[in-house]
Amino acid sequence: MFPRFGARFAIGVFLASLLVSPCLGQSQSATFLFDPASFWTAASANEPEPLPGSVTGTVVDQTGALVAGAQVKLIERPQSPDQLTLTDSNGQFAFARVDPGTFQLVITNSGFEPHTVSGEVHSGESATLPLIVLGVASARVEVQVGLTRPEVAEDQIHMEEKQRILGVIPNFYVSYVPNAVALTSRQKFKLAARSVVDPFTFLVVGGTAGLQQAQNHFVEYGQGMQGYSKRFAANYADTVSSTFIGGAILPSLLKQDPRYFYKGTGSFGSRFLYAISMALVCKGDNGRWQPNYSGILGSLAAGGISNLYYPGADRNSAALTFDNTAIGIASNAATNILQEFVIPRFSTKAPHHRSDQP
Repeated sequence: MFPRFGARFAIGVFLASLLVSPCLGQSQSATFLFDPASFWTAASANEPEPLPGSVTGTVVDQTGALVAGAQVKLIERPQSPDQLTLTDSNGQFAFARVDPGTFQLVITNSGFEPHTVSGEVHSGESATLPLIVLGVASARVEVQVGLTRPEVAEDQIHMEEKQRILGVIPNFYVSYVPNAVALTSRQKFKLAARSVVDPFTFLVVGGTAGLQQAQNHFVEYGQGMQGYSKRFAANYADTVSSTFIGGAILPSLLKQDPRYFYKGTGSFGSRFLYAISMALVCKGDNGRWQPNYSGILGSLAAGGISNLYYPGADRNSAALTFDNTAIGIASNAATNILQEFVIPRFSTKAPHHRSDQP
């Protein structure tokens, strides 16, 4: 039986086949696609494109105490949009993607005078700023309250919604910001809704339904347009239920973050193990790592719900539902490995940067 799966599983399989298939051809066709002489000629004729850098720092008050929750705005050249973040509980902040050149930071927090820092970052550089000390606001200074955490999270989600593999495949559930602000329940539902209505999601669902019909899976659905429509509806229902249950409902109830947090640094082995572990571990809204109850229970729940609308002869037994859940976890681990080592090279808005450790 053709396995049932949600959008993440389908996209993971699609990516794996897309990235591996060029290697399966004969050596003759590989030679045709890649001409070393042409490659080196082109490489020598064009200068390498500058790589984005990163900027990190720590904010303290005049006594040396760490300042958490301060708003930090990164201002680059006029053509580059401003970036916003908040300092974490250790007073630290980080901007993962900074275009090479000069920049300016504006740090604001209630009770402190606004503070401005200027600097320059070079191509691929990870710049750590000297300690930033905020002065206490005097009675004559008008204190402007910075953005709230939900507003900063909204800005970060807006950047994530621009992430697409090869400019086409949505890559919304990956955070390249090391200290990304936790999402509110409303934002988790918004991200899930944005995912299930994306045109590529309909393309994957439609392709899956077409394969099922060609192989005559779910015989009771029949053939023709009516049979295809039923298969399409069942697959889309799988996608919606798995995305909303595992990516919005349970993460909201259990206060967990449904996103994958890109590591990007360390040895190959440490990053490989990190990617695999993220299929079973997630970051909580409190910033701490914990078992990924949302993802695991979400897969089980989605599998159980699908039995309500699939043909009686094709409904999963409890054992098969658990088997499909295990397959889904393994698929997520494989997709995470691609996220850690391959996808950032082909994804828009996906910089290389330093990230937190689990």
